[in-house]
Amino acid sequence: MPKFLVVRWHGMHQLAAFAIMAVMTTALAWFDWRIGLVALLFMIGFSVYGFLAERAFRKDLKTYLGTISYRVKKAGNDVISELPFGIILYNEDKTVEWHNPYIAEILGHDSVVGQTIAELFPSLHQTKDKEREAEPQVIVGNYVFQLIFKPEERILYVKNITEQWHLAKKYEDEKLALGIVMIDSLDEVTQGMDDNQRSALLSKVTTEITEWAQRYQLHIKRLTSDRFMLITNLKTLRQLEQSRFVLLDEVRELTCDHKIPTTLSIGFAAEAESIVELGQWAQSSLDIALGRGGDQAAVKIGGRQSFYGGKSNAVEKRTRVRARVVAHALRDLIKESGNIIIMGHKMPDMDAIGAAIGITKAAQMFGKEAYIVLEGINPSIQKMMEMLREDERFSKRFITPEQAMSMTNNKTLTVVVDTHKASMVKEPRLIGAHGKIVVIDHHRRGEEFIANAILVYMEPYASSTCELVAELLQYIADRIVLDVREATALLAGITVDTKSFSLRTGARTFEAASFLRRNGADSMLVQRMLKEDLEEYVRKAEIIKHASVLYEHIAIAVTEPGRKVGQLLIAQAADTLLNMTDILASFVVGERTDGLIGISARSLGDMNVQVVMEKMGGGGHLTNAAAQLEGTVNEVAEKLKAVLKEIEKEEGLFE
Repeated sequence: MPKFLVVRWHGMHQLAAFAIMAVMTTALAWFDWRIGLVALLFMIGFSVYGFLAERAFRKDLKTYLGTISYRVKKAGNDVISELPFGIILYNEDKTVEWHNPYIAEILGHDSVVGQTIAELFPSLHQTKDKEREAEPQVIVGNYVFQLIFKPEERILYVKNITEQWHLAKKYEDEKLALGIVMIDSLDEVTQGMDDNQRSALLSKVTTEITEWAQRYQLHIKRLTSDRFMLITNLKTLRQLEQSRFVLLDEVRELTCDHKIPTTLSIGFAAEAESIVELGQWAQSSLDIALGRGGDQAAVKIGGRQSFYGGKSNAVEKRTRVRARVVAHALRDLIKESGNIIIMGHKMPDMDAIGAAIGITKAAQMFGKEAYIVLEGINPSIQKMMEMLREDERFSKRFITPEQAMSMTNNKTLTVVVDTHKASMVKEPRLIGAHGKIVVIDHHRRGEEFIANAILVYMEPYASSTCELVAELLQYIADRIVLDVREATALLAGITVDTKSFSLRTGARTFEAASFLRRNGADSMLVQRMLKEDLEEYVRKAEIIKHASVLYEHIAIAVTEPGRKVGQLLIAQAADTLLNMTDILASFVVGERTDGLIGISARSLGDMNVQVVMEKMGGGGHLTNAAAQLEGTVNEVAEKLKAVLKEIEKEEGLFE
């Protein structure tokens, strides 16, 4: 029985015995006073004995309890001293008031009392607030510690997780990564070569790819004559990203003496939920690399998509087989549809409107009603719209987004032209509405893409979407005849995007223009559409006047703060700057009429302005790109200069 219970039990018995003896003494005294006197003396003696015994008992108990308290206190101190984690007590200012010996041991000091937690763990400043609340990790020497804050008690626990951290890192590094390497446009590159020359070229490229794979310890398996599969881990994939996939440059330089240098497209993926999904991601990354024109690598790690390379223009395909196949597929979709809704990107240009007019003609060939989504007319298409609205047949084809939504049903075919990003279309709700979606675009494919499209025709080698539509019209029906306004609208789109056939033109560009000219396209009418007003020319000159030159060959012009200009004027200023001596790339930053800050980027091919604009949140082509941002012109200009500095440091701005 515990001693504190014994004490209580002992005292109760003494009181009961004293009470009984008092009763008995009184009873005996009533019968005989002499016997009562003896009983009284006995009771007094018993009481004195009980008192002395009780005092001795309590003294022994106090000594015993003192021994237990000492042992408990000592055990507590020993436990705190030997705990395998640290304990810190701090005040309101996060200053250390007390800590156990473990903290002194890991920090290499006898005492850290008086120092702040921020001074003890400097890397804590580098973590974000949310990460601090979620038990942040800090590195001290060769160890990794997890900090567990208890704000109410003002206690900090420091837990050594070095072993778990290394295991987690090892697990992360050894995650499977899958890649596909493809030789771009092998048929076009080797056309005109005999078997020996073709074999020699393939042998050189294959050897270069194999040596690169061995250098980075990649498992490589040849799938077809122009396609290879790569298997590695996430750690090696990150090393490949740091090298910026040097293989792309090595293969291009290896075959630079050929008429058409051989280039590669690489698709890599990692951190997928399953092996099946990993394979799908790798193929999707390769498709994106090809859709962006090839000669680059697309890497998808979890939710992050990155791009490397892309220093050369896409090789124009000499065969029109794909154009014929797409035209026949589009014809079948039009026949199966009830009506057709066509839309381009926000702030449409002549290329978007001209391509939409071409698709409208294709629908009319099969007796289908087609409408173009347009709301508001920006200055860049004003003259074209004036020409089209002279004919009632065209003016009634333009509808607002609300009208388009009311016309959409399960039988509607939605055709998106001159963009492949859902966020950039005129009415994003049409993408998610019932019906089928077709995408026709000439831009290099970005990370964002209209995922539910049933037919995609993207050719980055093309000068414009109007060029692609003009080719489709030649195969979609026999003996197609275009109206003068239809042919002129398509020719205007090609003319604008090629800067009057001076940039990004190929044999198929001129063939498409010839087809349109045969159908009555009026080149003089196109030139009248492109004429500038005197006031606009003066405003453009004002923008160019503020231009400066960076890195000897890059011109950057920034409009005056608070002065709003149209996107068309920003683009025209960038085009004009590109004509200056020694200028290989130009950027114009200006505040648009809608309040956003617009950037137009142009180059002669020596610099990939698409990569620059993608880092700014935009996109485009190797030689023609743009972006729209929020903020002020000066803030955006500084951000642009920082991006250029970063690219120049990592891989150089020019080839």
